[in-house]
Amino acid sequence: MSRTCTPALVLVLSLFAMTAEAARNDRPSRAPFKGCAWEHLADAASGLDAWAQRCDYGYRKIDFLFVANSLAVRYSDGGAPEPVIDVIDVRAGESPQAAIKRHFTAHTEPALSARCRLASYRGVKPPSGVQRYTFVPDAGYRKKLRAQADPNEVGDPPCGDWGEAPDGIQYFEVRRANPVRRVLFVRVGQDEPLFDEKTLRVIGPAAK
Repeated sequence: MSRTCTPALVLVLSLFAMTAEAARNDRPSRAPFKGCAWEHLADAASGLDAWAQRCDYGYRKIDFLFVANSLAVRYSDGGAPEPVIDVIDVRAGESPQAAIKRHFTAHTEPALSARCRLASYRGVKPPSGVQRYTFVPDAGYRKKLRAQADPNEVGDPPCGDWGEAPDGIQYFEVRRANPVRRVLFVRVGQDEPLFDEKTLRVIGPAAK
């Protein structure tokens, strides 16, 4: 018996996957911090659907907004909003992993990007159906860094701003079942973030 999926079956499976993802996204995965409340944010142009906390500490207020293709955090006593999640379009005929490599190469010094490789992110286990990636030094570069390392200092990110971070958590994120042609770059930081990294959803144009 043939196991080839018909176009109708592919559509049904895609819709099921999107419905399941939406169900996981219908509420935050944890309680808000004291002085904060969860807010549901979605912007089709940016390509992201997310939960983020609006906080009021009296002397400081914190909220989130979309800036171009990013979700950014804004502090009432700070400067310009800081991007925490970037949305990266996947081009026609391009795999999500290829899009990640293209983005990394375009935003990293050539001499540095040549010494780093794409690898699965080995930090916190991702939600079901999600793959996370980062860029790490290749074997030769890793050996050189270890020889030069100062045990009393954290050091700079070995692969630049878009690779593994020695003092925080950040990674590229891909949803395997979602047909939307976008991937995310998520900056969690050092502590539990004010956005819900477990229920992020990419939205926008679907794969053809």
